[in-house]
Amino acid sequence: MNILDENISKSQRQLLESWRISIKQIGVNTGRSGMKDNEIISFLQGLRRPTFFTRDDGFFKSQLCHARYGLIYLDVEKSEAAIFIRRLLKHSEFKTQAKRMGNVIRVSHASLTCWRLHVQDEIHFKWA
Repeated sequence: MNILDENISKSQRQLLESWRISIKQIGVNTGRSGMKDNEIISFLQGLRRPTFFTRDDGFFKSQLCHARYGLIYLDVEKSEAAIFIRRLLKHSEFKTQAKRMGNVIRVSHASLTCWRLHVQDEIHFKWA
């Protein structure tokens, strides 16, 4: 299940839907509007293998790695969120739900930076 934070715009959500990418958004069709970061983490732990996409850099922390979810911090412009979500979902290292679990990933124009559960150092991946 792909979950968008409230900070992803309606137009970007609609673009993802037009590409037939299955998503839900906090405050629209899952969770509730105005959830705090710690509430979102608890909410994700109660879901079945969610991948959470946000533009909030507060989610890019190694201590947030958890086997029950994947966190994706989109370090890109608001208008680029959908494009980079789709790119990540097609990347060979992260193209399945199972491959995203236990990861906290920063997505940027240059590369992907990843914290993994039980791994102490950041891992860097190039775009294909």
